[in-house]
Amino acid sequence: MVSAPTTEPVTPQRGGLHRVLVTLCVTETTSWGILYYAFPVLAGRISADTGWSLTRLTAAFSLGLVVSAVLGIGVGRWLDRHGPRWLMTLGSALAAVSVVGVALAPSFGWFVTAWAVSGVAMSAVLYPPAFAALTRWYGDRRVHALTILTLAAGLASTIFAPVTAGLASRLDWRSTYLALAGLLAVVTVPAHGWGLRLAWPPRPPAAVSATAHAHAPRRVLRSRAFLTLVVSFGLTSLTSYVVVVNLVPLLGERGIGPGTAAVVLGVGGVGQVLGRLSHAPLARRLGVRARTLVVLGTVALTTGLLGVLSWLPSLIASAVAAGMVRGIVTLLQATAVTDRWGARDYGTLSGVLAAPLTLTTAVAPFLGAALAVLLGSYAAMLLAMAGVGLAAAALSLGSVPPARPTRPPHP
Repeated sequence: MVSAPTTEPVTPQRGGLHRVLVTLCVTETTSWGILYYAFPVLAGRISADTGWSLTRLTAAFSLGLVVSAVLGIGVGRWLDRHGPRWLMTLGSALAAVSVVGVALAPSFGWFVTAWAVSGVAMSAVLYPPAFAALTRWYGDRRVHALTILTLAAGLASTIFAPVTAGLASRLDWRSTYLALAGLLAVVTVPAHGWGLRLAWPPRPPAAVSATAHAHAPRRVLRSRAFLTLVVSFGLTSLTSYVVVVNLVPLLGERGIGPGTAAVVLGVGGVGQVLGRLSHAPLARRLGVRARTLVVLGTVALTTGLLGVLSWLPSLIASAVAAGMVRGIVTLLQATAVTDRWGARDYGTLSGVLAAPLTLTTAVAPFLGAALAVLLGSYAAMLLAMAGVGLAAAALSLGSVPPARPTRPPHP
């Protein structure tokens, strides 16, 4: 295995693991806030200034997510071998350059290209590489580290949506993006270069068991359990993101004003943070199969409730519940590979798993709106998506590989 050159051993006593975790909490929050959450705040201003329709703008942004999903597979394989330090450092630099490209775009073609470059950067700096880094460095304590990371990064929209709106109230959208690009470069490039300089541990040894050969990455990727996991999580992710991006128009159908709708959406974000605190107790009480079924089934249930309820307090409660279960899903996805096949090839396997999940974030805005038109209302669309969520929960029962008896090691 090739390791990133370093002179520092992996010693938690020297604060190395603590530094890594703090670094990723700061950089993931900043990266998500600028690369993802700034766009919906600025999209209306971009459209008004350039004449480019919101549909075209969203398509350009979605292209970046698609590029990120496709490249994430190779990124995970590379990270397994070399570690995250230079990958995330260079990815952060490219991210800042891409945001400058978005800000200076003189034409729509340039704008699309800049978002495609941003997608390359996203594949190197968002959750998948950070999850892989913490999984390898923290070993058996990975769930604790992943929970802290997702709790911190879950505040990205809470921090950067108002920051972006505040900048845009004083600057035009181009200057706002330039300011954000500067912040992204100043915070994340040196943080990744300095904070991730621990030695990259060797891959965990393969278990000496009848399944050891079956857990080789190629065999896992072709296995029925892995394919079922990808489909079930992909459908669940689609259901969750359709709720997020279509909650405000749904509430508008209920006669709820945009200001109140924004508050309901915000409390859903609070629920997401609370949900991540619930993952560890749930993991202690339920096995992998039961835990996955319960969480994915609850995604479907909360989606259906939002489609049938009309009383504002009940909608708020359902939005909080939907946010909580989204928070749990994030950690369920982060630990899905290690729960089933161990940590040895986490980067490779999680990169493949993350690809369709990232694609769902790209297609959810279009799919939700199209289904609402086809079915006649956003409420009917959410009921249909609840059915998709139930199918995903049922499929998840087949996402755990069969246990096989261990065999003694060869003498």
